[in-house]
Order: sequence, then structure tokens, then C-alpha cells
Amino acid sequence: MAVWKFHSPFLDDVRTKGLGPALLFKINEVVERITAGMDIEDIRSMLRGDPAPKPNPRVRPHAEGFWLHMRPTYYHVLTSGIYPSFRMGWLSTYFFAFEIITGLFLMVFYTPSPLVAYENMLNILSNVPFGRLMRDLHKLGAEMMVIVVVLHMFRTFITGSYKKPRQFTWFTGVILLLVTLLLSFSGYLLPWDQLALWAVTIGASMVEAIQPQVVGDFINLIVRGGPQFNENGLLRWYLIHVLLLPLIGIIFTGVHYYKVVLHGHGLPPEVEPVGEDTAKRVPMDQRVYFMPDILTRELMLFCLVTAGMTIAAVFFYHAPLEPHADPLVTPLHTTAPWYFLWIQGMLKIGDKFIWGIIMPGVAFGILFVLPYLEVGPSRRYGDRRVGLSLGLLAVAALAILSFMGTPKYKVQSSIDQEIVAELIPQTHPGPFRQSPFDDLRTAAITPDNPTGRVVYAAENWERAPTASLRNILHMMQEELELADKKAKQGLRPEEGALPNGKGFIIIENWQTDLKRVTFRIIWAEGPGENICAPGSQNEFCQTIYLHRHSNYRQGP
Repeated sequence: MAVWKFHSPFLDDVRTKGLGPALLFKINEVVERITAGMDIEDIRSMLRGDPAPKPNPRVRPHAEGFWLHMRPTYYHVLTSGIYPSFRMGWLSTYFFAFEIITGLFLMVFYTPSPLVAYENMLNILSNVPFGRLMRDLHKLGAEMMVIVVVLHMFRTFITGSYKKPRQFTWFTGVILLLVTLLLSFSGYLLPWDQLALWAVTIGASMVEAIQPQVVGDFINLIVRGGPQFNENGLLRWYLIHVLLLPLIGIIFTGVHYYKVVLHGHGLPPEVEPVGEDTAKRVPMDQRVYFMPDILTRELMLFCLVTAGMTIAAVFFYHAPLEPHADPLVTPLHTTAPWYFLWIQGMLKIGDKFIWGIIMPGVAFGILFVLPYLEVGPSRRYGDRRVGLSLGLLAVAALAILSFMGTPKYKVQSSIDQEIVAELIPQTHPGPFRQSPFDDLRTAAITPDNPTGRVVYAAENWERAPTASLRNILHMMQEELELADKKAKQGLRPEEGALPNGKGFIIIENWQTDLKRVTFRIIWAEGPGENICAPGSQNEFCQTIYLHRHSNYRQGP
């Protein structure tokens, strides 16, 4: 009969060395495997700042480990500080990973369907533990990622770090810029609120202009998921946001980092010999090893940025959630996300196909081939005056076009609608809907006044019975006085002029716990006319209904 014996090297070590030394030896072995060559004493020596022994165990993780093979073993002392990289590349990668982690949390509680998507968002904000914090962090991280990636590319352009041999590194960076913009835009659509619906409506109207028309119509159907943006469209954008774009981003981030390690970090332009790339030839006395110097600096930056993001999300920044998507209600001054305002500005110049499709394509095309067009050997600022001047002109044009994309440029809407839209906007609760329900006072119900109708005049705002009403009426009166002042200066109505404007808020009891509120503005046809004269007045009215327990009134 065979007898099986259990053999364990660890138990043998316990018998020969004792439990403590055997356990320490086993832990040391695990640490060495995880770090791909550094044991506990090597790590302690590194953290103490001791000189590295020979052979240096701190370089083995870069060659044999999984993570650090994408980081240089050492840096030139001139590139180890803030300048010239400003740590923008590392921050871009940090925010990409940050978005993946926070996005995975939100995915658990989200269903990409118009029937439940908005309710899922309300649930995340109100019922899911730390749900609001995670959504705020995810939104804030997306905004910061766009800013940092753009600044990273701008810094690379300013320092000429895209020149030979780093042309393809720049090319992958432009791809990552596009991935970042599309990631942010596709996430814009998922809450299924008014902002999401009309943002994709603007985007679809652009792609619909692609010529020939049959191609534009086909792409429009792909973007919307049908003749109108529906569950198919939402599901497609969701899959693009959580699968396709992150996959492309991970692949090209790997390629980008590989090329950075291959060619090294470019030296400051003013110290690099013209026409020579000395980034990979780092003398021994000018090397700063990744461990511990660069690693500890990046860990400190990681802690500071994470803490700053968390503090901002807790105290200052909250991701907006507008009312439920409604294709029948067009919000006043619908705009694209701020990073696409420059495209919306170009759409105001002329044809949608030329200015909304061709010109942005040309702009990104120039970015892709820039290293192959600007082939001058020198990276020094003084030798690149023409290139830097053109780059600054491009930035100025981008800023001007972004301003043109805002409602302040060539958006003609009457000032009376502007005033009411400011008090009761359709895209968010606004100052009136945030007022306590009980502050909306009505009169006693009588046979002559069965709804308790009360009219509050903006010019007599001090007489309103509650602070909320006084605040709203005062805001209305200030806007009307400003509009009247512009009319007396000879400005046109589209420039905010409204002669002799009078504002009123009419409140009525409509049903139990339901009130009807009408905003009414009347004005004279000319500055010198009597506003009460028959046939001389114009009028704008907008009515809303407020329920005591309305989430729309209180805001998400």
C-alpha cells in the first residue's frame, strides 16, 4: 500500500529556522517576485535614500517587471524637475485611469435605456452610497483630462518635442487627444437629460451635412440610432464610451509610452545642441533614477491631485443634471460642450459642411502631419519664431471661435424671453424653482377670486411678502431697467433693448399642492410711447406649474 507524504519547503524552513525567520524569508520572497528583483532590504535602502548598490537592483523592475517596463530606468537631471514637461503627460495618464475607476463604479448602477437612464442618475445622486461623490469626481475628472491633454500637447509644441525622432509619438498623442474629446462628449449624452439630448442633436445636425447627402443621412442614422435619437442611439454611445474608446485609449497610451521610453524625454530646447538628440545619452553623473526620486515625486503628485479632486467634489464642484430629455422642448441657447464651442462658432460663419466638417478635419489633419511639415532641426525658441507665432495665432483663433460659439455672439432672441429664461430656465431649476413652495403666496379664495390669484409687480418688489419673491422680482426689475436704458441709448431689440418694460408674476392655486405661475412682461413699441395706450403695447407670457413635491422644482 502506497503512503503519500505531504512535502512543503515552507514547513521544512519552519522546522530548521523557526517560524519567525521562515515567515520573514517567505514574505521577502513574495516581495521580490512582485517587484521583479527588489527584496525588503532593497526597498528600505531606497526609501532611506542610500546610494544604490552594484549591481543596482532598482533597474531590474524596468526590464523584468510588468508595469515599470513602460517607464525609463533613469532621467536626465534637466528633465526630472517641473520644467520642461510640467508633469502633463503623467497627469494625462492619471486622469485616464481615474476616469476608468470612477466610471466602473457608475456602470454598476446605470442602464443605457431612455426608459430608466434618467431615473438611474437620480438614484445614483440620492440613494447609492457615495454615488453623488463618484459622479462629481467622474465629471470633474473628465473636464480636467481634456484641459491637461490639451495643455500637454501645447507644451510639446512650444518646446518642439515633436521633432525627429519623435514624430510618431506626436501622432499617437493627437489620436489620444481625439479619444479624450470623444470620451468626454459621449459621456455627456448618457444621463439622458436635456443637455444630453440637445448636445447629440447639434452633433447629428453637423454630420447630416456631410456630402454626398446619402452619406450624411446614413451617418446621421448611425449617430441617432434612427430618425430620432432613441434607445438604439443611447446604447451605441454607451458602448462607444465604455468599450471602444477606452480600448483605443489603452492601446495608444501603451504605444505612446513605449515611444517615450524608446527615445527618452526631450531635453530643454535651450540646452540641446541644434540638430542633435542627446536625450538617450545621459552621462552617469547627470542621471536621476526613477526609483526612488521620480517615483516618490509622482506618488506625492498623485496624493495631492487626488486630495484636491476629492475636496473640490465635496465642497465646490457638483456635476449638473438637467431636466429629463424632452424632444418637444428646445432650451434657449443650447450649446455644445465648452471644448467644442469653437466648432459651433465656425457653424455661425457659413455652410455646415464646410465649417462644421471640412475645416475641423483640416485642423486635425494639420495636427497629425505637423512634425512632417515643420522639419527644421532646431528646437530653440529663437529659431522657431515663425512656427511659434503661427501656433499662438491658432490659439487666439480658437479662443475667438469659442466665444463665437457662445450665445453672446449672433444669437438673436428677444430680451423679454431672455429675462424669463434667466428666472425659470428650462435646462436647470434656476432661482425661481429653487424658492420654497410656501413662499409663493396667494390671496384668500373668494367667489370673485376662486384661485386666490395675486399679481406681483417687479417695480414694487419691496412690497412682496417673502424674501424669495422679493429676490426674484428684484432680479426681473434690474434686467428691465437695464433693457430700458439700452433702448434710450438707441440700441436694437436684439442688443438687449426693451423700452418702458414692466414685469409681473401672477400666482394662482390650481389644484391641491399645485400652483400656476405666469411670468408676464409688457413694453411700449417705442421709447416715447405710453405703455398703457390702446394698441401700443407688446406682451410676452410664460406659464409653469409647480408642485409641492416636485423634484424638478427643487433640482437634483
